[in-house]
Amino acid sequence: MFESGRMYRVGAIAEALDVSVATIYRAIESGRLQALKLGAGKGALRVPGDAANAFVSSCGAVGSASVDGEVA
Repeated sequence: MFESGRMYRVGAIAEALDVSVATIYRAIESGRLQALKLGAGKGALRVPGDAANAFVSSCGAVGSASVDGEVA
């Protein structure tokens, strides 16, 4: 879905996944989605394509698990 080796803005990831920017920031803050901070101070976050693909894969795996933890 995302190009390996390319860096994406948080908004681009959110738009591609049809979720809010806040959802992507929560995933970054929780450590579920890797991001790099560029610049000093507030800076800007960029998400590597490989990290975005891994995040999408992990979300799919979570969605296919049943309540008791067994894969459906």
